[in-house]
Parts: sequence; structure tokens; C-alpha cells
Amino acid sequence: EIERSGSISKAARKLGLSYRRAWTLVDTMNKSFESYLVRGSAGGKRGGGAYLTPLGAKMAKAYRAMETKAEKAIQGNWKTIKRSLKQPD
Repeated sequence: EIERSGSISKAARKLGLSYRRAWTLVDTMNKSFESYLVRGSAGGKRGGGAYLTPLGAKMAKAYRAMETKAEKAIQGNWKTIKRSLKQPD
């Protein structure tokens, strides 16, 4: 979402997270890789922003590909599980 919005705070709002939680997640990711995934830009009159580094963009693309494959892999089993769930009253 940072990639689309250019802002940690906008991304946090869109995802229903507090800014603090979003910043903590970004900080944890940045510390977990050999180089930063997200960088911030200094604010001016309009405030600062955030952007994905080339590695961040590469990791986001890889994550989306994994997510797509995982969704396809579970579709059959998920249908079986859904059929067995109780319907809401």
C-alpha cells in the first residue's frame, strides 16, 4: 500500500492500522533485510512521504506472487471447509 499511496500514514489508514503499528512493521521489515525496503523522504510544506526501494519493490512483487499461488493452492480445500461451516443465524 505504501507503493500506491507514497505515505506510511495513508497506507496505515487504508489498512485500518495505527500509524505507530504501520511504522513498527516497516521498521521491522527494514531491519530484517540486508538493505531497506522502505525509505522516507523529508517533509516540506506538504509533509514527507515514503517509497519502496528497488529491493522493496522486488520483495512486494515476490510476496504478491506467493500470495496468488497460495490462494490457488487452497481453493479446493477451502470450498470443502466452507460447505461444512454452520450458517449464521
